Amino acid sequence: GHHVYFETAAAIVTLVALGRLLEARARARAGEALRALLSLRPRKARVVRDGLELELPAEAVKVRDTVVVRPGEAIPVDGRVLDGESSVDESMLTGESLPVARGPGDNVAGGTINGPGLLRIAATRVGAATALSQIVRLVRAAQGSKAPVQALVDRIAAVFVPIVVALALLTFGTWLLFTDHGLSHALMRAVAVLVIACPCALGLATPTAIVVGTGAAAQRGILFKNSAALERVRALKTVVFDKTGTLTVGRPVVQALAPAPGVAEDELLTVAAAVEQGSEHPLARAIAAAAKAKGLALAQPTGVRAIGGRGVRALLGAVEVWIGTRPWLASQGVDLSPVPEDMPLRTGPSDPAPSAMSSGTPPKPGHTVVWVARAGHLLGAISLADELRPEAPAVVAALRAQGLRVALLTGDNRATAAAIAARAGIDPADVRAEVLPADKAATIADLQRHGPVAMVGDGVNDAPALAQADVGVAIGSGTDVAVDAADLTLLRSDLHGLLTALTIGRRTVATIHRNLFWASAYNVLLIPIAAGALYPFTALPDWLRALHPALAAGAMALSSVTVVLSSLSLRRTARTA
Repeated sequence: GHHVYFETAAAIVTLVALGRLLEARARARAGEALRALLSLRPRKARVVRDGLELELPAEAVKVRDTVVVRPGEAIPVDGRVLDGESSVDESMLTGESLPVARGPGDNVAGGTINGPGLLRIAATRVGAATALSQIVRLVRAAQGSKAPVQALVDRIAAVFVPIVVALALLTFGTWLLFTDHGLSHALMRAVAVLVIACPCALGLATPTAIVVGTGAAAQRGILFKNSAALERVRALKTVVFDKTGTLTVGRPVVQALAPAPGVAEDELLTVAAAVEQGSEHPLARAIAAAAKAKGLALAQPTGVRAIGGRGVRALLGAVEVWIGTRPWLASQGVDLSPVPEDMPLRTGPSDPAPSAMSSGTPPKPGHTVVWVARAGHLLGAISLADELRPEAPAVVAALRAQGLRVALLTGDNRATAAAIAARAGIDPADVRAEVLPADKAATIADLQRHGPVAMVGDGVNDAPALAQADVGVAIGSGTDVAVDAADLTLLRSDLHGLLTALTIGRRTVATIHRNLFWASAYNVLLIPIAAGALYPFTALPDWLRALHPALAAGAMALSSVTVVLSSLSLRRTARTA
């Protein structure tokens, strides 16, 4: 009788379509992270124009418009707070779980959620220029970029297809010429080989893992610029940190107070902070912040005059106050004897060792000392220094535990660099100090002789070094997203993000390798069965001995779905990273 293979054709098409459906659903889940980011874009904005408050579509907001954000609303554009105090939930951009305080002068990002206060903000970036839009663009680019391993897969696929066609022809010829099963059986075997060898699973193995890995990272405030960076993370041998603003908070903090005899510490700090409260100078801001932290009430100064490189003069009430260097106060006729230059400091918690104080040789490397006098009498001295990030020692220890070499690279002097390195737990032999910005890239190139290097910097003068490194990591606040030189951007100013990024990178690459192994193993195992390698074993069930093309289609669909589900398991591991 004649065989009609309508049911085979229908079964193959149905099973392939079912496989595609399952695979499409799984891939849609892989892209969820990106859709979640897109859904954050606010639709409406309240804008003040000509004294009237108008509700406009978010796209209609122009730079320098004043935007009103009520409590609980999403902030529609990037901007600077003009007035109002609130806390803002930035978790969707930075992964930072706790709301952050925002007040006049602070930057806020579109898509973040305003807390209990009413904010009026001046729009600084709108539409495609906002931090959120840039993040979405970066994530899209990373998910669409080809990983180096994908190039290998493409080369394999290019060779694989002709080989499979040759195998199918060989199978057909062998069954037709060397057995008496006839044309239809030979054709069935050849079709089974072609169906089972469809390289779908091989093609899906890399892109699905990359889409899931980069999406999961983006939800944690970690942006990979491309998939090659994901792969390079795995091979790293050395992690180099910039000092200022990366290992340290990047701004001076009051470390210790040395009041003159008969002067209370709080009095010294209150007078200094009252004069400095309006200044933008980093030292002034640190003194004002220390007084604010202690809850000290500050008077308003008048006639404030800054004397470049020396200090500042002002009136508190009718009394003149000087704050500045020791020689400048001496030149103003202030008696400096109440606080000798070598007077031990009462130290703050971050500076455990008592240290001597003077103008020429600061009490500790990297410390700056300012002297305070009122009505010609010395009140005392305040010591300030940049402070190590609280999480730095734990992060350095974790990197070293993973077998990575950790180095410090800075333009600062050797003594300061050594003091910071010691507190962070970096080996003194791995400290590169007094390196000019132009020479940072050369220093990275030197370290690359021992294996791939990651450079962690805050992106400004570190750009050449970030570009030179195998993996450049920019650490910054969410609004400085476009750090072009970096392969990896940590939106939160927290070094723990680096550990999470390394973990996600390693797990993504491990998932790609696992996917490729299973996709290949499946073909190596099933192609011979489809060709009829098990036919002589009569003890086996018939369906396995003569694998039907419809079963082959089912197995092929299953292999694709297995690979995609294996990639989706990465979402869970990325959450726990």
